[in-house]
Amino acid sequence: MPVPVYIGDEVSASGYRLAGLRVRIPGQGDIAAVLAAACAEAPLVLISATVARGIPAAQLERLLAGVTPPVVVVPDVREPASRDDLAPRMRRQLGMLE
Repeated sequence: MPVPVYIGDEVSASGYRLAGLRVRIPGQGDIAAVLAAACAEAPLVLISATVARGIPAAQLERLLAGVTPPVVVVPDVREPASRDDLAPRMRRQLGMLE
């Protein structure tokens, strides 16, 4: 049975690992390869906000708007979550680009 994949930092990854997800901690230059492998094998891909900043904007928008697999950017455990941009973020993740 396929398992969701989390791509992010080691600290956050430990929590996702305990929850039963497979985790990938990309190095500086291999974000694209890790992301491609995760999208090819997982039914759901979670990407930390820090890793998402390293993905070109057009590619990230395509991933978030795609259907299979669903890709979601999740907040990092070490960074406070921004609540003021929730509505635009949800529209973007649901594919309702403004």
